[in-house]
Amino acid sequence: MPQEFQVGTILISEWPQLFGVESKPYSGNWGVVQTLDGFALERKIRAAGWNFFFIASEAKATFFGAPGTKKIGQALTRILGKVSHQHFNGLEVTGIIAKHFLGLPYTVVSAHSRHVQDSCYLDCAEVRRTAKRDAAWARG
Repeated sequence: MPQEFQVGTILISEWPQLFGVESKPYSGNWGVVQTLDGFALERKIRAAGWNFFFIASEAKATFFGAPGTKKIGQALTRILGKVSHQHFNGLEVTGIIAKHFLGLPYTVVSAHSRHVQDSCYLDCAEVRRTAKRDAAWARG
């Protein structure tokens, strides 16, 4: 059964076990947080002494047609492909907007990267890449 997506859905990579967060597998090493929205998840992470960064740059994907679960999932997969080079370990869906142009329906899905780490200063991309590589090596 396809995953339901809505504004506020959080996708995570490799860290849910640190905070006891339930996630459902989505794509590759990405999972979808089940019972928490962005605010509740951030409170849980901060209570553990870690930081949950919200990255201001927005990534978007557009598709023709009405917003359906399968099409939104495909748009999110395209967004993950766009932001993967930044090596952040989270993504939050911030918009699913249905529009019309010349009578043709289309949908715009937008998302912002999120990142969990123990330092209060955001690590540079090289450090994030190394940490991601090390975590993958540790998993085997």
